[in-house]
Amino acid sequence: MIDLHTHTVFSDGELIPAELLRRAEVIGYTAIAITDHVDFTNVEHIVGSMLKVKEMEDAYSLKVIPGVEITHVPPGKIERLVLLSRALGAEIVVVHGETPVEPVAPGTNRAAIEAGVDLLAHPGFLTLEEAELARENDVVLEITSRLGHNITNGHVVRVAKKAGAKMAVNTDTHDPEDLITSKRAVEIAIGAGLTRDEAVELLRDHPLASQLGLERSGI
Repeated sequence: MIDLHTHTVFSDGELIPAELLRRAEVIGYTAIAITDHVDFTNVEHIVGSMLKVKEMEDAYSLKVIPGVEITHVPPGKIERLVLLSRALGAEIVVVHGETPVEPVAPGTNRAAIEAGVDLLAHPGFLTLEEAELARENDVVLEITSRLGHNITNGHVVRVAKKAGAKMAVNTDTHDPEDLITSKRAVEIAIGAGLTRDEAVELLRDHPLASQLGLERSGI
């Protein structure tokens, strides 16, 4: 299991990073990105803290990826914060997409894709034009296991498949029960509209694996 969207007590998660890493290791994760919520007020603190978490990586059997989730930032400011996050050392930049369960500003999905983020999280109101732009900009679209956000998974998969855009299953973990096995990730992908073969291949050949120096996920 490669999970590129999780949270800790550094934003609104329940676990400190060490416990999150240990729990993920126990259920068989091969890699995990910690992507706590950021805006311009806390990005230096979050990225600096996640780089310290990276120092613990050699004590675990999984790869630790320091990242951020840019959240509720006005669309016109997203690109600047993406560049700043990367300059500070974030290895993966996620943007909190336009979900039906939170008042994310319209235009956020497009702004994130145009900024070339690595992953657009739960982009519930994704349009075909945006999905085509995601394909062109090599932005991965998320299939989420997170309750609430996941009600639009089927729509996201339909539009992404039509556009030929890349997808990945992530958890948006906030508490211990949110972590999932690779078997469960396959089930979630199937439930969102992929065939079993498509779902298994999605987990085995993660679209960001080579960019992040990861090995193929084992299923």
